[in-house]
Amino acid sequence: MSDLLRAPAELKYAEELDWLESIDTGPKPFTWRLSPKMIRLFVLGSERSDGLDREIAQKWFGDRSIVERAIVTLASDRGLLLIGDPGTGKSRLAELLAAAICRDSTLVVQGTAGTTEDHIKYSWNVSMVIAKGQSRESMIPSPIMTAMEAGAIGRFEELTRSTSDVQDALISILSEKYVSVPELDDDAIVFAKPGFSIIATANSRDRGVNDLSSALKRRFNFVRIPVVTNKKSEAEIVRFRTEELLRRHEIELEVPPNLLDVLLQSFADLRAAAAAARSDDEKLESSLSTAEQIGVLEDAILHSNFFGERALTAHTLAASLVGSLARREPEDLAIINKYLHGVVEPRGKEEGGAWPEFLEGGRSAIAGLS
Repeated sequence: MSDLLRAPAELKYAEELDWLESIDTGPKPFTWRLSPKMIRLFVLGSERSDGLDREIAQKWFGDRSIVERAIVTLASDRGLLLIGDPGTGKSRLAELLAAAICRDSTLVVQGTAGTTEDHIKYSWNVSMVIAKGQSRESMIPSPIMTAMEAGAIGRFEELTRSTSDVQDALISILSEKYVSVPELDDDAIVFAKPGFSIIATANSRDRGVNDLSSALKRRFNFVRIPVVTNKKSEAEIVRFRTEELLRRHEIELEVPPNLLDVLLQSFADLRAAAAAARSDDEKLESSLSTAEQIGVLEDAILHSNFFGERALTAHTLAASLVGSLARREPEDLAIINKYLHGVVEPRGKEEGGAWPEFLEGGRSAIAGLS
C-alpha cells in the first residue's frame, strides 16, 4: 500500500477485516463478509465490553444509531441515502460500510452536471463494436452494473448534483433490480444478485440544484448525518485524521493540545458568527465543517514541517486558517479581520496563552492577501 496515494478502506484495513471475519459467528445477510454487529464494531471501534483479544480502532465518529440504521437499510431491499452538510463524514461512512460488507468500496459513480445515464448503466468499447459488433464482451459495465452482477455495494457520490435524467435511471435499478440492454439479442437483461444495494450521498446545502423526485425518494432510506458540535467529539476526529496525515508523510511533529483548542474554539466562534449573520454577505463562504478544520491543521503542519522549524506554532496555524477560509476578497477577509479584532484580540488580553500569537499570525496573513 506504500505506493498508493490513498488506499481504499478494504486495503488499508485488510488485516483487521480478515481477523474480524475469522472470529465472526453472527448471522450475515446475503453474501456479506461480516455480520451487522461486526460491521458496526469495525466502523465505530471496539470497547472493553466486546471482549475481543485485540483493539479495533474507531474509524468514523458519530452517533451509533446512525451506523446501525445505515446497516439495517443495506440489509433490506432499499437504497441508503446519507445526507448532511459538507464535511460531516458521509463519504467516509459509505466507504467503510462498503469495505466491511463486500470488501470493495471502489464501485463509485461521482455525480456532476456532466454525469450521464451511461455512467450508471453501461457504455460500449467502440473499437470492439466496430470489429465484432455489440456483445457482452464489447459492453463496458458501469460501477453500478458491476455491483449488481457481483451482489456488492455500489456508491453514488453527490446524487443531487446529477441531472434528473440520471436520477430517474436509478429508479428502475432500485425498484426492479435489473438493467435492460436493448442493443443485445441475447443476455439483454442484467439482473442484480443478492447483496446488491446502493449507498448515495447528498449535501443538504445542494437543495435546489437537482432535487430528487418523489419516486426516487421512496426508494431510499434517508439517514441524516448532523454537523459535529460537541467539542470533544470534534477534537477526536481532528486528532485521528491528523495522526493519519503524520504517518502518511512520515512526519514527526507534535500538535500541542493548546493549539488544537485554539483551532476548535476559533471554528466555534466563526460558526456562531455565521449563525447570527443577517445576510450571506456577512457569512464566510466556507461551511466551516470539521473537514475544513482538518484541512487548516494539515496545511499548518505541512508548512511547519517544510518551511518552519518543524514545530507547529499559533502564528502558522492562524496563517493557515486565513489562507484556507478567505475565498472571497474582500468579503471573507473583512469577516475574518472583524473576528480577529472583535474576539481574538480581547481574548488574548484576558487569557493570554497562544491567542496573542494567533492574533499576530492572522493579521500578518490578512496583510499579505490584502
